[in-house]
Amino acid sequence: MTATPTERPAARGMQLHELLALPVAVDLETSNRALRMGRTKGFELAKRGEYPVPVRRDGRTYRVNRADLLRELGIDPNGDGAGPASPAPSENAPVTTSSHQ
Repeated sequence: MTATPTERPAARGMQLHELLALPVAVDLETSNRALRMGRTKGFELAKRGEYPVPVRRDGRTYRVNRADLLRELGIDPNGDGAGPASPAPSENAPVTTSSHQ
């Protein structure tokens, strides 16, 4: 018997509705699951400062902001998750001005 999407093990990641239901900040294990990353690898990257999203230390635990996590996954953290995340503005982006008055 094959597993349905809701029966998949945690290592397979998270579904969109699960990602959108996350609290404002999550622990590293939840973030690892969302990023389809193993526990050991996730903690190693966080320790080295190489985790794919910003991580903050809260006592003995690591915390990740949901908005940063969703952006990394290409989900608009301010939307309903249906579309891609808007790219962050670049410091080198050209400034456009309107010549119409």
